[in-house]
Amino acid sequence: MFSTVAVNGEVKRWEDLRLHDFAQGFFFGAGFFTTFRIEDGAPLFLSRHLRRLTASLAAHTDTVRAPSPELLEPASVRDTLRRCLAADPLLGPRFQGIGKLSASDGQLLLTLRPHAPDAERLQHEGRAILTVEHGAYRHGETSPNHKGLSYFRQFSRMQQLPVLANELAHACELPTANLFVLLDGALVTPPLDAPCLPGVIRAVLLDSGSIDGVPIMEQALPLARLAEARAGVFTNAAVLATGVPRLLGHTLPESLSLAARLREHILTMASRED
Repeated sequence: MFSTVAVNGEVKRWEDLRLHDFAQGFFFGAGFFTTFRIEDGAPLFLSRHLRRLTASLAAHTDTVRAPSPELLEPASVRDTLRRCLAADPLLGPRFQGIGKLSASDGQLLLTLRPHAPDAERLQHEGRAILTVEHGAYRHGETSPNHKGLSYFRQFSRMQQLPVLANELAHACELPTANLFVLLDGALVTPPLDAPCLPGVIRAVLLDSGSIDGVPIMEQALPLARLAEARAGVFTNAAVLATGVPRLLGHTLPESLSLAARLREHILTMASRED
């Protein structure tokens, strides 16, 4: 992570932050966050990220003290980001990387980091998904719908990257990523009540409706049907779309080309927003 950060729009150094200003979030995990991709200094889908963050805060008003609403406006965050990039020569106005907004204790913290070291390799090679965690979620549970609450249970599973399934033996998501599979002529992702996080890239793809004439839709996804998939990808705001060349013992040779088309599609959608 870079040392330049911002708190409530004020550019600071990480080492100058005071722990007691974030006691609610630090000691009790009472907060929410969103992570967004930055291309040439511009945040992708920022308005969507802020709407999701605001919705989580509004759903937990008795638990998390939200920052001032004006701090959660897209124009305010863009201005803060611009000043952070201008203040740090290691960043600069054409910065490529990841931004994170964390809301707790009435504060909004912006931090910045480079892309993960393996991000480019994963675009070319994809990532195999080899295991399932059965019963990780319960159908209709709402906590995984909020970024932060879902992260707590997923942190220890990130390296293994299993398919997280519910008690109905339906796929829900992956740790920190939504799952899409090409099945019955459609690109399918589990519904929010599976449950799963309402990922921003997931929403972008669903809102677009289709890619290359293939419908994109929500649909319950029984684990048993994953063996019928022709391709698979996982999506999140940091990597956009990553191919799954092997899913639970089945080879999916179309996954890498599908992921590449989806990344191009997502970037086209980003150029039309924000």
